[in-house]
Amino acid sequence: MSRRAKTIATTQFAAALMAGTILAGLPAGAAAQDNQAPAPAQATPAPAATPAPAPAPQEPQIIKTIAVAGAQRLEPQTIVSYIQLRPGQVWTAEAGDQALKDLNATDLFSDARIDFNNGNVVITVTENPVINRVILEGNKRIKDDKITKEIKLAPRQIFTRAKVRADVARIIELYKRQGRFAATVEPKMVALSQNRVDVVFEINEGSKSKVRAINIIGNKEFSDSKLKGQMLTKEAGLTKIFSSGTSYDPDRMAYDQQKLRQFYLTQGYADFRVVSAVAELTPDKKDFIITYVVEEGKRYKFGDVKVDSQIRDLDSGFLTKSLPEHKGDWYNAKEIEDTIDGLTQTAGTVGYAFAKVDAQFDRDPDTLTMNVTFKITQTPRTYVERVNINGNTLTKDKVVRREFRVAEGDAFNSLAVKRTTNRIKSLGYFQENFEVKQSEGSAPDRIVLDADVEEQPTGQLTLSAGYSSLEGLIFEGSVQQKNFRGAGQTVGLSANWSNYSRGGSIDFVEPYLFDKNISAGVEIYHTDYNDGYFNAATTTYRQATTGTRLTLGVPLTEYTSVLARYTFNYDSVSVAQGSYFSTDTTGKSTCNPLLAGRYLCDALGKHTTSMVSLSLAYQNLDNAIHPTRGRTASATVDFAGLGGSERYVRLTSNAAEYWPIGSGFILSVSGEAGVIKGLRNRGPNNDDVLLTNRFFLGQGQIRGFDYRGVGPRVIRQFYSTTAAGVSTLYPLTDQKNNTVDALGGDGYYLGKIELEIPLGSGAKEMGLRPSVFLDVGSVFGLKPPLLNPPTTPAHPPFIPTRNSQGQDLYTQIDTATTNTDGTCKITASSTVTNAVNPHPPACLTSPNNTAIGTTLPAFVEGFYGNSALPRVAIGVGVNWNSPFGPLRIDVAYPLLKRKGDDTKIVSFNVGTQF
Repeated sequence: MSRRAKTIATTQFAAALMAGTILAGLPAGAAAQDNQAPAPAQATPAPAATPAPAPAPQEPQIIKTIAVAGAQRLEPQTIVSYIQLRPGQVWTAEAGDQALKDLNATDLFSDARIDFNNGNVVITVTENPVINRVILEGNKRIKDDKITKEIKLAPRQIFTRAKVRADVARIIELYKRQGRFAATVEPKMVALSQNRVDVVFEINEGSKSKVRAINIIGNKEFSDSKLKGQMLTKEAGLTKIFSSGTSYDPDRMAYDQQKLRQFYLTQGYADFRVVSAVAELTPDKKDFIITYVVEEGKRYKFGDVKVDSQIRDLDSGFLTKSLPEHKGDWYNAKEIEDTIDGLTQTAGTVGYAFAKVDAQFDRDPDTLTMNVTFKITQTPRTYVERVNINGNTLTKDKVVRREFRVAEGDAFNSLAVKRTTNRIKSLGYFQENFEVKQSEGSAPDRIVLDADVEEQPTGQLTLSAGYSSLEGLIFEGSVQQKNFRGAGQTVGLSANWSNYSRGGSIDFVEPYLFDKNISAGVEIYHTDYNDGYFNAATTTYRQATTGTRLTLGVPLTEYTSVLARYTFNYDSVSVAQGSYFSTDTTGKSTCNPLLAGRYLCDALGKHTTSMVSLSLAYQNLDNAIHPTRGRTASATVDFAGLGGSERYVRLTSNAAEYWPIGSGFILSVSGEAGVIKGLRNRGPNNDDVLLTNRFFLGQGQIRGFDYRGVGPRVIRQFYSTTAAGVSTLYPLTDQKNNTVDALGGDGYYLGKIELEIPLGSGAKEMGLRPSVFLDVGSVFGLKPPLLNPPTTPAHPPFIPTRNSQGQDLYTQIDTATTNTDGTCKITASSTVTNAVNPHPPACLTSPNNTAIGTTLPAFVEGFYGNSALPRVAIGVGVNWNSPFGPLRIDVAYPLLKRKGDDTKIVSFNVGTQF
């Protein structure tokens, strides 16, 4: 509609009451004449005075008719029903006043008047208009839908100025919650036909009211900066441009007072209090100045600290010795709370789930000591009357109920309820701050447990991209639904592509098979490691694996479970025959170790693995998605040999523990290791474990190193010939011109230490979780392979020997010609290690080399990385729940590495949830 429409003129409600005037006359014959002289006295007596007659009583005014004027939408009978006047009643001014009040109370009229004349009542009204639209203009920081939920005006409602004023206040309050105290709202009404209006709220959001300064008065023991560091509210400045804590928030200010008190109580100041906290808005309404007046009090130390146990099986003396508080230590309220939790858990573990632990304080202001007694008593039993599941629209009730460690009718157990909370949070289906709430039941010994859940997206679409000096571009994608059909089942599909590998998998997990506490899963996968397919300069072989895995898990205790698996793999290892095969004297085309390497020629072919596995796992984490406390550990034994071509035994184990160390910091330490033993002898110069079954380590496991960048590898260094004809080896790290083949190892270990750093509420709202880390690990234990040029039927002159240091020694070639059968005829003069051989075989450097059927530049092979000595990397990483999905960035620097290792400084991946 046109914004130039006429604005409705403001009309004030008027109550016009008819007021009657009563005229009072003097008595007949009596007139006062003030300016006339008094009459002379008469001798005769005066006549007796005549009394004034009484006024005649007025006749009552009866209402004969009631008429309505000015009504448009409302029926006259409806308007009359709002008042108490009726025909036949006596009219009084008070009755007319009450009728006007009743009409005003309906909010239907902008003006009303009641006239009474000769028994006829006429009600004249002007109806309030009807709202056609409510229009919001100027709001950018708060969207229309959020404002619309707060205000009361809506289309087809009756317009009143009181409602407009109330909605203006509500909108301003919304902006105040965001710290925009300078926001203003100007309402306007645009008149339409048929007594309709458009209501327009013109919003000027203004800038956020920042906290210009925080003043603290009364602090002597701690500096202002120290105390400000405990607060969520921060002073605005260039270093805080990304923090949401610089805006004023009354709730945050109240929380800061609690933070100050908590800080002082942990430092021994038991009498600390905040005397006053005042926030003053500057005249321009742009900034706030907050002033705290505090009283620190005296600092106390612990006096006598003991345990008084009223429970027979809990020895007071033993528990007292185990307390972390000691006489003479500074008093710490946080330690008291932690001790209460610890004693409660101790009582619960020995069967006293209803134990109550109270801390009783005896303060001595003269010696400034605090005596503490932890009293443990047994409380009366309370039973769970009912368990309510609320808020789940997709997730089935049974998915939540089966995580409860207490059932209806059971005795209430606080430890079981806490465990229930952690298990439900670990599902990853609901809000992070989920808690099982408790309320009173129908009797004093009854309690009701409520699980008020807020469902979160449980599907995850992950797209990650990276770049590697070895692999080039890396792309990965996966789709996973962790709560399929609301039944708690997991369905996943993933795929990856890079210059090194490509593959995919599909999996399904049922955590409660047949509604029993038994998990079952199946996975089908395919991987194809194929550097040579995309870039023949970086590798020599292709490894493709297709397989399936069946899993069955059974819990032994609340925290311990056993898992059994069966795996069947079909592996195919191949090389490009045109590049790495040659025809021997018999005419048979075979893998040429001179071209591909003896270790690879041995692995070529098709292999099947039929394997059974058994794992024992322990987990008591408070949250499996983002743990802050607890530990996890597992050990797995794999046996391959139930059919198939491969036979080996493999043992792996891992463990991790998490600690909250105060102020939001979370420390985690994790480690894993593994060893594999081949059960089939593959010859004196070949490792008993096939290439495809060995351990590999690199990006994704140890940061600071590239994919499979750690551990045994063969690097083939080629010669570079300058214009002057001088031949030199390419540098070992030149992966573009050299060939690198990671061989893996028969053993490995990996350890990580990581500290998650809190950044305050602003960063938490953005989903930022930075950390610093140290990674250490190694892959080792591989039997050194024979390096080129080896002995082959087609090339008998190339005969290596091995010295005591494990180096391959080759005959140094001075001259070489080609025989009629295609072999090299050489003249040997000395024997040196291949790494320092300055004279590559002439047969190999000839462009018309017919001995191997192709042209092969001169090269030197080296075996590197087969050492258990640790590789160490340190770095920083950031997890960010970005608008594009979860993002992880790691920047790592290798402190210790071995010759041949492939490093990588930066790695990242990104995904999204649905």
